[in-house]
Amino acid sequence: MTTPDEEQEQPAMHSGRGSSTDDDHAAPGSEPIAVVGIAALYPAARSVADYWRLHTEAVGEVDRETGRPAAGTGTTSTTTGTAGPPEAGSGSGSGSGLDGIEVDVARFGIPPAQAASMARMQLLMLEAARQCLDDAGYAQRPLPSERTDVVTGTCFGLDRQYANALRVEGSRYARDLERATAEAGTPGPGPGGAGARAAEEFRSAMLRRLGASPHDRIGEMASTIPARVAAAFKLRGRTLAVESADATSYLGIAHAVDSLRCDLTDAALVLAGQCHEGRSVSPVPGSSSGSAALPLSEGVGALLLKRLSSAVRDGDRVYATLVDCTLRQDARPGVFRHSSSTPRQRETIDASWRRTGAPAASVQYVECAGGGVELLARTYSGLLEAASAVAVGSVRDRLGDTYANAGLAGVSKVALALYHRRLPAQRAAALGELPVSGTPLRTVVEAEDWQRPAGGGPRRAVVGGASVTGTLCHLVLQEYAQDADRSQLQQPQQPQGRGARLRWHGTGPEPIAVIGYGGRFADTADADAFWAATLDGRDHIRPVPDALLDRELYHSPHALSLNRSYAEQGAPMPVPRTPPPGVRIAPGRYEALDAAQRVGLAVADELFARRGTVPGTLTGTGLVAVGSNLGLATERNAHTGRCLDVFEETVRSLDTLQGWSRDEVEPLLKSVRELYGEPGPADRPTMLDGCLASGVAALIANEYGLAAVPVAVEAACASSLAAVDMAVTRLRTGAADYALAGGVELPCNARDMILCSALGLLSHDKITPFDLAADGFTPGDGCALFLLKRLRDARRDGDRILGLLRGVGASNDAKSLIAPDAAGQSRAMRQAFEQVDFAPAAVDYVEAHGTGTRVGDRVEVAAMAQVYSGPRRAPLELGSAKSFFGHTFAAAGAAGLLRALLAVGARTLPPNANLRTLNPELELDLIPARVSTGAQPWHTGPGRPRRAGVSSFGTGGINYHLLLEEYTDSHGL
Repeated sequence: MTTPDEEQEQPAMHSGRGSSTDDDHAAPGSEPIAVVGIAALYPAARSVADYWRLHTEAVGEVDRETGRPAAGTGTTSTTTGTAGPPEAGSGSGSGSGLDGIEVDVARFGIPPAQAASMARMQLLMLEAARQCLDDAGYAQRPLPSERTDVVTGTCFGLDRQYANALRVEGSRYARDLERATAEAGTPGPGPGGAGARAAEEFRSAMLRRLGASPHDRIGEMASTIPARVAAAFKLRGRTLAVESADATSYLGIAHAVDSLRCDLTDAALVLAGQCHEGRSVSPVPGSSSGSAALPLSEGVGALLLKRLSSAVRDGDRVYATLVDCTLRQDARPGVFRHSSSTPRQRETIDASWRRTGAPAASVQYVECAGGGVELLARTYSGLLEAASAVAVGSVRDRLGDTYANAGLAGVSKVALALYHRRLPAQRAAALGELPVSGTPLRTVVEAEDWQRPAGGGPRRAVVGGASVTGTLCHLVLQEYAQDADRSQLQQPQQPQGRGARLRWHGTGPEPIAVIGYGGRFADTADADAFWAATLDGRDHIRPVPDALLDRELYHSPHALSLNRSYAEQGAPMPVPRTPPPGVRIAPGRYEALDAAQRVGLAVADELFARRGTVPGTLTGTGLVAVGSNLGLATERNAHTGRCLDVFEETVRSLDTLQGWSRDEVEPLLKSVRELYGEPGPADRPTMLDGCLASGVAALIANEYGLAAVPVAVEAACASSLAAVDMAVTRLRTGAADYALAGGVELPCNARDMILCSALGLLSHDKITPFDLAADGFTPGDGCALFLLKRLRDARRDGDRILGLLRGVGASNDAKSLIAPDAAGQSRAMRQAFEQVDFAPAAVDYVEAHGTGTRVGDRVEVAAMAQVYSGPRRAPLELGSAKSFFGHTFAAAGAAGLLRALLAVGARTLPPNANLRTLNPELELDLIPARVSTGAQPWHTGPGRPRRAGVSSFGTGGINYHLLLEEYTDSHGL
């Protein structure tokens, strides 16, 4: 193992571009990751045993719409019951795929009041998690709870998101129904006539039909799924959800591998699923290389991963080991589409095999999982010209395209094949999709024994796929055997996070340099205006415009309601109407983008402009990780627009109109359609672009020509810091040379305000963190992004270093999806301090989460008291950006980090707004700490850099804490 200084002297191995790449940093010797548990929930397989039989038995034709074997071609066992509330999203799931799976919610300790609000995917993933842990042998023995992460991956909206959006939009339809009924000329008896009665009955009927509940905002969030899994199985590690189109499960696996190799966790439960939830994006377009378009198929799977040394120590059964996980980006502007670049695919494959230290010719099986099937097979055909025939297959032959789940399904299949030492069969009718004729590749028509390599060594296989956003994925797996004659790759090693390679002078993981930033919030067009507004001391909260909150329909100030908000204050910002200068996006495509995507693109442009350099100077492999709501408004609206039949079916069943003839009702419905408006076309080429949450990151990568893998990250209100954590971890493992990370969300809208109001989360006036009058938060729109590099790389490249990220801690309290927990928050803080060489007393300022709720503020300060209390040179300063710009949800952590970064650069402690009477229940003297209402100079002792903590806590007990340090000349390597 080389030392950091020795590595720095080694030449780069990436096309001579002089950048320190993943090929250098993840040198052969990285510890293999053991697959110790598998779960499989598919239409034709409801267990691991079913799944293996599915891939080894000849089942003939498979129905691609349902994933089930066609009639008369074979069967597998199934379970009866229901996986979710009927018609929850009024989507296309009825009668397909996984509807027959029964999940007992009581088994997982779920309160009845919350059960009705759970997304169907949440139920399925709970069951998959149970199966996976049972399969790994952890039904009776416990996992290391505080060191087990839960990572989930889904794509597009969840049924609960669709149902909530449909419910909110139903109020507008009800108003149009009332008007059209009144104009029909048959008002009928009673107050208000038939129109008013029909509208009110319609609203009530929709509430019943969609199963409305005050907990809907919690139940619809993608991050609630891993949080629920963590709570059910008492796992307290990192908790987050990711989305990267059809590379989603690859990103989830990659993040788990990074965390394991950095010794941030001891085990990772990775789940990925795809279901028929909505009506907006099916079928998914095929690749630009000519592959046939496939409809989405349903499937949910899980993997339990551990370092091989841990698995051996704990006596786990090891299915196979994952020795490399390489992700690359083929950055091309324009409409999202699969890569057709054989050179870029070849570069990805070569990098992956270099990282394993084994020759590519040692592969015996290639699994094409996800998009880019033809490209991967074609590239390997050229790569293996001199090799003997290599088996090739695709999980699609049995499952169809399970999209977000595809990579995990492929890994599960290959891990089982390596464990059983059998090559799975390929369905005959699917052979045409794999170009094997006249190549070194072959297909396996009937399952056969997997022979050992002629030259010795372990059996090896590849799982590869691609995403419409441009990502190329390549994983190398090999069998696990304890034979003494096995080869960086089979013997247990020390966790790489504890080796010399990832530590900085023996004092902790290498600092990550912040070398660029951008931000946009209410009344602030850029980060400079954001800082000026902070120093001004006045908040930017005001009544939300009628265009965002139709008060006639959605505002009722005096009572809790499932259809109205009692609050009307917010901190909205305008959405860009044109692309940034220099970014060429066709008007039709830009119009189809989601508002969050437009804002993210504008902030990225600010970041690059501020640096004064073009993005092309960022060489090597990158990552763009953006905290986001994984269900974008554009996709929800597209679904809702295609659900007019649901509204009309409900109208036909109303008692108010039972006396009307069909000849009277149908013209009425036509009149309502004319008032309400028809949906746009569903088959526009740009439709997919605006529906992907990862599209925010993909736009930045592709339009600016960055070879940076895009991913959306959701960890509730901690999403931004979860994205930063992913970036920091990927940089420290050497899997990325640079990263853009941050978050964006625009919650100043009727839907979000109604759902938060129903649970009583909003302030009746304005958010007032730490104040005696604190009664809830106020929503705010916002986005902030940061450009990151390893410190030594930033110094080598001559970058202006604006601050250093020294540690990121994360935890889940695993107790409540709603109530904050001081113990969980303090665990995240302590984990951050485990990564640095200074004590909490050396931190001068904490940018708090500061939700402005009495309980939330009190618990947060209590958690800080557990970590930060003790003798100090001066009281710890506390503050919260939310007092100025409201709660920006997924962007909240990014807002806090931006404020702390600018404060360090300006050497100024920032003030708080709206603090009139400090809440005495906070007991700040116990730390001691204070909350200032005016800006103050930030003084430190001689030679001591300024340091700040940034907290971000999310619904579901998700906790993140980041430590930021001023960069000084003393930070040498």
